[in-house]
Amino acid sequence: MRQLEDSDLVSKTLRGDMKAFGVLVDRYKHMVFTLACRLLRNKEDAEEVAQDAFVKAFKALDTYAGDAKFSTWLYKITYNHSLDRLKKKKRTIDTVSIDLSKPVGLEVMNKVLIELEQQDRSRLVKAAIDRLSEEDAAIVTLFYFDDLSIREIAEIVLLSPQTIKVRLYRGRKQLANLLNTSLLKEKMMNYEH
Repeated sequence: MRQLEDSDLVSKTLRGDMKAFGVLVDRYKHMVFTLACRLLRNKEDAEEVAQDAFVKAFKALDTYAGDAKFSTWLYKITYNHSLDRLKKKKRTIDTVSIDLSKPVGLEVMNKVLIELEQQDRSRLVKAAIDRLSEEDAAIVTLFYFDDLSIREIAEIVLLSPQTIKVRLYRGRKQLANLLNTSLLKEKMMNYEH
């Protein structure tokens, strides 16, 4: 069933084939979650919004006209639901505790250090994206991480393609400045220690 086009899977779902909708969910679950996460900046909220977006999509599947790609239609649902969630809920900061009371072997420690270094780079990029406005962060994510076209993004966020180009340019410029500033601060902190 993986070789079927989205439109074929939609048709099968509308005829009662729940496995077909399961394939659509598998195809787009990561991208839907990523978009929700970019907008909400909270994993638990993003998971809920992603699930809700698929439920909404399933319930509204008979309204999908096929003039846009299914993924674009689904992202639009996710985007709007994420914005609704942002309006309803204030953000809170999540903290994670680390238990360092148990001794750790050298091999495990090396793996942990390598992983932490990779996570640190990833954290810097994510932190920089998080400092963008929610809309700009979503647009950057849709373009660079989900590989959507400018036209598709414009359909999702209801802005003109020219506005999307301007936002991408501005977002790239802000990210470069934020990353350069973060790296410079990190180097200075390491130099002081």
